[in-house]
Amino acid sequence: MAFALPVWLAVQEQLLGHGGSDDSDSPSCFDEFDDETLFQLFNLSRPCITFITDTVRIRMKKVALKKPGLSVDAMVMVTLNYYAHGLSAAVILRRLGLAQTDCPAIICMVSGVIAGMSDQFISFPLTQEARANVASSIEALSGIPGVLGILAPAHFKIRASPYEKDTFRSFVNSMGYTSVVSQIICDSDSNILSVEKCCVGSTCEQDLWDSSFKGREIEDELHGPYWVVGGRGYFLSKHVLTPVSDPANKKEQNFNEAHGKILYVMQSTLCSMKTRFKCLMQLGFAQEGSLAKKSNIIKACSVLHNIAKKFSVPLPPSQSKIEWINPGKQRSVAVEISPEALKARQDLIDGHFSDESSGQEDTQSNSITEETKQEADEASPE
Repeated sequence: MAFALPVWLAVQEQLLGHGGSDDSDSPSCFDEFDDETLFQLFNLSRPCITFITDTVRIRMKKVALKKPGLSVDAMVMVTLNYYAHGLSAAVILRRLGLAQTDCPAIICMVSGVIAGMSDQFISFPLTQEARANVASSIEALSGIPGVLGILAPAHFKIRASPYEKDTFRSFVNSMGYTSVVSQIICDSDSNILSVEKCCVGSTCEQDLWDSSFKGREIEDELHGPYWVVGGRGYFLSKHVLTPVSDPANKKEQNFNEAHGKILYVMQSTLCSMKTRFKCLMQLGFAQEGSLAKKSNIIKACSVLHNIAKKFSVPLPPSQSKIEWINPGKQRSVAVEISPEALKARQDLIDGHFSDESSGQEDTQSNSITEETKQEADEASPE
């Protein structure tokens, strides 16, 4: 995410100047709450909510609902409240004259619209300057050069019927619980750069990568000679940088430590998302082959995560433990790693990591890592 807040606000003004709806200047139902109550209900600040509502309003030209008189603001209110708490608060329903049974259709509608905003608010670095900036920030954190992003499978708990045994088993991930999984790439500042797929929890992360648009683009070098950092569930390739399985010397140990610092950013990112958007802690019942609604909610929360970061919205307090990245299901058949990829990783290790700790660089990286860990610990949702 290379855009500063003023640029985003300029984009909003441009959108509002081209096709804004008539109620954009009308009093908002959000005005009924003071700032403290607003944050408690939505885990977002007033300026951030206003920005989101105005942007959604532009995209929602026509709405077909059982409650045709419901304003866009009201529909956004219902949806953001669900995202924040995983259910609809009685105070919201009373104020809007809604029943719980009205909410799923509203949430589905608005989630589809916000997910569609990913083309504007989730952006992979496409210019050489943007790529260099992302790689420079990651190198400053870890000492590893040429890294364009942090890759991981993000698991979100769901419920599945145990009576449909085959379907139930397909949702069980390597940690033993039922989930759906999406492929996420973020940068060193926890901005989400890409969200793809929504598959059953048993899906191997390597399969996610192989079948993803971003995976094909990166492996085909459409984004240049860069790496993405991935965990042990991925295969080392010319563009996916994994840790050394059995480090034989101090150089390789230092590299693995640096690699771990980068992966910790993704852990912090997922923790932040699940702390702000508690609906991601449990997405409800799911059926294989009909995961579009779950996918829209995950993508919508990713969009809102990036927007909240641009508005510097603090996270709500959480007493939960940190969620570690799921280790992933391994393929049953061993795959031979490309000698070219092994050489590229070894050349990187030999060129940038010494047999001893490097004093100042380690101190700087450790300082950054401690800050990242503190943020993650504050954000931890489970």
